[in-house]
Amino acid sequence: MNSMLTNSQQKTICSQLGRVKLRLLYKASIHGFTGAAFHQRCDNRCPTLSVGYNASGYVFGGYTKQPFSQSGQYVQDGQAFLFTFSGEKLIKYPVTEPAYAVRMVANSGPYFGEALVLVNGSQAVVHNNPGNYYNFNAAEMHGNDLNLAECEVYEVEETTELESPWRTITWESEKKKELMETVKTYKPTVSSVPQVRVLLIGPVGAGKSSFFNSINSVFRGHVTSQAIAGSSTTSLTTQFRTYSMKAGRDGKLLPIILCDTMGLEESTGAGLDIDDISSILKGHLPDRYQFNPSAPLHSETSGYRKSPGLKDKIHCVAYVTDACKVSIMPTKLEEKLNAIRRKVNLMGIPQLVLVTKVDEACPLVTENVRNIYKSGYIKEIMQEVSARLGVPLSCVVPVKNYSEELELDPNCDILLLSAIIQMLRFADNYFDEISDQFSNIEVKE
Repeated sequence: MNSMLTNSQQKTICSQLGRVKLRLLYKASIHGFTGAAFHQRCDNRCPTLSVGYNASGYVFGGYTKQPFSQSGQYVQDGQAFLFTFSGEKLIKYPVTEPAYAVRMVANSGPYFGEALVLVNGSQAVVHNNPGNYYNFNAAEMHGNDLNLAECEVYEVEETTELESPWRTITWESEKKKELMETVKTYKPTVSSVPQVRVLLIGPVGAGKSSFFNSINSVFRGHVTSQAIAGSSTTSLTTQFRTYSMKAGRDGKLLPIILCDTMGLEESTGAGLDIDDISSILKGHLPDRYQFNPSAPLHSETSGYRKSPGLKDKIHCVAYVTDACKVSIMPTKLEEKLNAIRRKVNLMGIPQLVLVTKVDEACPLVTENVRNIYKSGYIKEIMQEVSARLGVPLSCVVPVKNYSEELELDPNCDILLLSAIIQMLRFADNYFDEISDQFSNIEVKE
């Protein structure tokens, strides 16, 4: 069904009702100009917006938060109002006696007090009686043309959708190719570092291993599952892993290594030990080091790098957090993350946050990943992450990992690649800082 309300008119009305959208329930020209057809489509739905159209070009109607029925009774609604459009301008007529705001009449359409009835008596006509619980000028409202050309009733639904995206992103397939090429051709600004090392840190089940699998999938051209990932109450990752990736099955190594860690856990002595973090950041930890929460890494551990070079160190830290659990993050876990963040800050390593499972957190994103930056709810989650972890909002990046899919989705790929490029940019900042430090030392000497 196509709406007769213009986009501009819908936006104007919705702006009066909060963050909402309109869903068309009943259209008289299709379902019939009868009370029965109206009630069949609209009873027990609320809030609703009822709109009448006449041949004189007037658009008018009423809003109520109460569900329609056929009880014959008046229903109280202090927020009900009648309205008309004068061009694109909305003129509202609020209810004057809320106890009589809406009447539930079986053989008519929307029945506002005794002042305005659409599809009156199951006819394509309007009943009009200004002053009966609503005050309005009939000529202003509908031009005294009481014949209906159309009648529509919309359900008013809450939505998190913003009018326009709050971040700019290009979703075209060419953009994916461009992003992939940017990653493939990237070279660290320090010649002694062949690959950027990014450390993934986050709670158990947040999606660290899944993020690596997803990035690997993008460059392999199909969904992969190299790193152990899934759902568990304790960390499925028990080793420190450094994952390199190739640009295709037989392609060259990509200029980034994702370092996966054991998941953080709320309780003391469980999950990744904060003392191990320092060793990882400084480049001491060997690949496949077996974590032991009760005993931090020491210099006698097999494979321990006693004199790591810049290429062995971590160049960027990415905190991985589940969008569905941000608001219920346990205090002790938040304290652990903040303690880690302070350590990372002291070492001058740039940090960003990956917010995963955005599709599970927001129906708008479930419907279409392209809605990610049009979702007010996802923006609120990202703002909360920013505040809780003490990082700027510009350092918070949403992604959707591959978890149940068998085929790649270009939209998910663009989000994932955008996150990787942010990591590379942040690593460049780190290398610039290192270069500046060396320059200052040379100048002093």
